[in-house]
Amino acid sequence: MLTELLKDHHIILASGSPRRQQFFRDLGIDFEIRIKDIEEVYPETLKGSDIPDYLAQLKAEPQKDSLAAKDILITSDTIVWHDQKALGKPKDREEAFAMLKKLSGNSHDVITSVCLTTPTVQQTVHAITRVFFDTLTDEEICYYIDHFKPFDKAGAYGIQEWIGLIGIRRIEGSYFNVVGLPVHLLYRALKSIVGENR
Repeated sequence: MLTELLKDHHIILASGSPRRQQFFRDLGIDFEIRIKDIEEVYPETLKGSDIPDYLAQLKAEPQKDSLAAKDILITSDTIVWHDQKALGKPKDREEAFAMLKKLSGNSHDVITSVCLTTPTVQQTVHAITRVFFDTLTDEEICYYIDHFKPFDKAGAYGIQEWIGLIGIRRIEGSYFNVVGLPVHLLYRALKSIVGENR
């Protein structure tokens, strides 16, 4: 369905995430990957969903001026929001362990923002999913880090991996959002953008 809707548009995905790329394929979207490195720094005054909203928009900045008339640039960012602090991607094993130790036995929010940019319009949407972890032993945390190397994931875990199978009691909200993309919101936003771009 999206293939027909987007036939006159060129979709640019600014993400190296294999999970996000697979979601696009699953939706039947033809896309080009075009990534520009930026320093992912945000004002300390931002809280919760304002952080990934800001970062998703920031990732669009280097490419905005080069967009053609029918281009739609899609940028995204995910954070884990726990105890009024944002947990991004861990720098090393020690930081990954510390993050998972904090999440163990607690709940947290996973917030993913998606920014859609054309030469004339920019629209940002986000989803919030609450995740409830069982208490994890140090051995379980170390096993997960050593075998799955979750250094490219916000909060140092992937819900679709071993730790999600054994450690997550329940979630409230979109599962796909926790994997890395609120696909239902992306679908609606694309329909909206294409409608405005006709």
